[in-house]
Amino acid sequence: MEIEYEDAGWQGRQKPTGEDEDMPEDNPQETIQECLEKFLTPDYIMEPGIFTQLKRYFQSGGSPEEVITMLSENYKAVAQMANLLAEWLILAGVKVTDVQAMVENHLKDMILKTFDPKKADTIFTEEGETPDWLTEMIDHHTWRSLIYRLAEEYPDCLMLNFTIKLISDAGFQSEITSISTAAQQIEVFSRVLKTSITKFLNNPEDIQGAIQECARMVCHGQHTYVYSQVLIQVLSQEPKGGFNMKRLSQEITKYALQNNQNVTPITMALNGSAAYPQACQALSSMLSRNTLNPADITVLFRNYSAADPPPIDLIRNPQFLELLVDSLFKAGVKINPEHKSKYIHLLAYAASVVDTPAKKRPMTERVLNKDELKSTIQAIEKVHAICNVNKGSTELIAELQTLYNCIKYPVVGVGVIRWIENTVTEPSYFKLSTDSCPTHLAILDEVAAVHPTLHQQILRLLIRLFESKQDELEILVQLEMKKMLLDRMVNLLTRGCVVPVVKYIKQCCAKGDTDISLIRYFVTEVLETITPPYSPEFVQLFLPMVENEEITGTMRGEGDNDPVSEFIVHCKARYTTV
Repeated sequence: MEIEYEDAGWQGRQKPTGEDEDMPEDNPQETIQECLEKFLTPDYIMEPGIFTQLKRYFQSGGSPEEVITMLSENYKAVAQMANLLAEWLILAGVKVTDVQAMVENHLKDMILKTFDPKKADTIFTEEGETPDWLTEMIDHHTWRSLIYRLAEEYPDCLMLNFTIKLISDAGFQSEITSISTAAQQIEVFSRVLKTSITKFLNNPEDIQGAIQECARMVCHGQHTYVYSQVLIQVLSQEPKGGFNMKRLSQEITKYALQNNQNVTPITMALNGSAAYPQACQALSSMLSRNTLNPADITVLFRNYSAADPPPIDLIRNPQFLELLVDSLFKAGVKINPEHKSKYIHLLAYAASVVDTPAKKRPMTERVLNKDELKSTIQAIEKVHAICNVNKGSTELIAELQTLYNCIKYPVVGVGVIRWIENTVTEPSYFKLSTDSCPTHLAILDEVAAVHPTLHQQILRLLIRLFESKQDELEILVQLEMKKMLLDRMVNLLTRGCVVPVVKYIKQCCAKGDTDISLIRYFVTEVLETITPPYSPEFVQLFLPMVENEEITGTMRGEGDNDPVSEFIVHCKARYTTV
């Protein structure tokens, strides 16, 4: 592959076969004049092509005395002076690393100002092969970073593209964060994509960050999107880890839609929907417009109510499911009563039916397990009836038992979060609420208790509320509201969402934009809740806040019997902290 690249990339830049490098020039006088003009430039003796030019000059009959005079008179010793100044700085007490950084940064700035891609491409004309100095350059991070910046600015420069390939071949592909640079060559992009997918699989604690990074790269252009999604689609068929890859594919699609990129045709082409033209057309119509309509819903309902329905994966499209959840659980959304049951049926079908290939039968046949379909439909209907009407906290108390019974279904849990989010983010919600814990947020606690997989969604909502501006409320009322939200976060922590919650509060503490009394309140609540043993990651995050005198100074007693001192002593005796 490398040979093909070199042949194609540098075609026509090598001398024709059989041409003798030692042959004299056609016009010696012109050659001598051309060489003399170069010898007159400052410090030309330091140029990489000096020996080639001297050879041409002498073969054309040039005078040795003249060239010696020219090169010596025009020798300014800029590089040597830089070295001398660097030595003086070191003798004056400046650190070697600082001096090196000064010189390198200045060189980088000069190169960025004066870089000429056409001249850079002539390097291969003069050298005839990869220069040794270029191979040495890519061993140093400073110069690799320079190549990345230049490649971003001059994407058509062959020398830079070839150097990017050399860097990738050397194993530094994880550094190539510039998508446009990586997307120039399929080999380089493939390595960078592999690194990004590996990071997604190996970093469950920062899965959202890994997804964002991978999605941003994949969505760079149509060619990168199609190539990556086809590759991920193939990997999603693997029995081990296939579901992780399917999740990644769906997250990438979601990212593309958020950035107004119409990827619906590609999605539909990859999910095998072509074999079901009616369902495909109806779904494509709604996805491309990002809105549901009764006519297409009716077509899908008819298809999935038939004896041989399309594969369930077709409607397990995240965008389609989001639209269904919004239409059924957002307060005030009106659905034609004649079609409401079809919306509910499709959402329940996608959430509860198990579609597996049959064993000991032709692979085209499938086994559909619909045992939970009816009960899921009933649960969605009951909660939809509650969510679709604007009810105050007092009115909701009568419905709590129904809600708690239905929340055990994951799809209902998702819908309830959407309904609560839509309700509590209204500007006037907390202004009108008089309860110490509004009923809506108490229901959120129940969702957290039943569905660990929804913890991240709940935490995102709590963070959004915690950071929201409530300027219409008095300062003390704002503090009480935020304490109530911290109680919800502590509840989430007790349900297993430990590290994300503590990490967020630590970020608030580091930023310094959160009232210290709220941090103290959180630390107090957590200390009263937790018991050993603790995970090392939890200790690394939580111990610095507990040790902070400003936070816990007033919470400590004279001895070591208070919760703060006990926690610190326990951790110091058993854990090594950074």
